[in-house]
Amino acid sequence: MNSELRQEYLAALGLKSWTLRVKPAAASVAAPEAAAFVRDAGDVSPSLNAGDVSPSREAGADWAELRARVAACTRCSLSATRTQTVFGVGNQNADWLIVGEAPGADEDRKGEPFVGRAGQLLNSMLLAIGLPREQVYIANVLKCRPPGNRDPSPTEAAECLPYLERQIALLKPKIMLVVGRIAAQNLLRTDKTLGSLRQQVHRFGSSEVPLVVTYHPAYLLRTPGDKRKAWEDLKFARAVCSRV
Repeated sequence: MNSELRQEYLAALGLKSWTLRVKPAAASVAAPEAAAFVRDAGDVSPSLNAGDVSPSREAGADWAELRARVAACTRCSLSATRTQTVFGVGNQNADWLIVGEAPGADEDRKGEPFVGRAGQLLNSMLLAIGLPREQVYIANVLKCRPPGNRDPSPTEAAECLPYLERQIALLKPKIMLVVGRIAAQNLLRTDKTLGSLRQQVHRFGSSEVPLVVTYHPAYLLRTPGDKRKAWEDLKFARAVCSRV
C-alpha cells in the first residue's frame, strides 16, 4: 500500500501517522509498540475462558449447507421481520474473523455485514493495519436484523450462535476481533463492560481461538474521541495474531 493511501485510511481513524513494519519471511515479528501491549497484558494468557460452548447443532455442515440453513432459518421471531439473512462475507481461509453484533438496515437490504458508514470505517481500521477487507472474514452473532436495531434478546442470540460456531469451526481463524459490547458479552458470556474486556486476550470455543475486543465502528462514528483507543486495540490484536 502506498504511503499516500495509508495516510488517507489513518485520517479516517483520526490518526496522524503510522508506518507499517514488514515482518521478515523467516519469522513472525510484531512491531515494537504492538509487542509492548502484549507484554503489558501478560502475553497471550486468557483472562476469561469462553470454551464451555455446547456442541454445535450445525456440526458437519459445509459452507454451502450452512448458508442454506441460515437462509431458511425460522428459529426465532426475527425471521418474520427480516428482509434477508446476513450470513457473512470474506476469505474462507482468512486468519482474521471479525464479529459484530447484528445486521443493521443497510445490511438487511444488501445481505452483507458492515456495508454502511460503520462498514466503511471498519474497512479503514483494517487497512490501517495492512488488512484489506477481502483478506478477512466478517460475520455477526445474529444473522437477522432486530427491528429498529434494538439489542438482541438472549433467546435470539442463543438460537443463532450455533451458526457462528460452525463458521468458526470451518474457518479455523488465528484470531477473532469482536467489535462492540453486545457481541463481546454474548460470545464471552459475561456482563462486564467493554472497557474492562479490552486489551486482554480471551479464548473462544473448544479450540480456544484468541479473541480480542474493541469498539464497534458505529460507536466510533458517534464518539470519535475513542478512535485512539480502538487503534491501540487493533495494534494489540495484530501483535497477538503474529504470535499464534
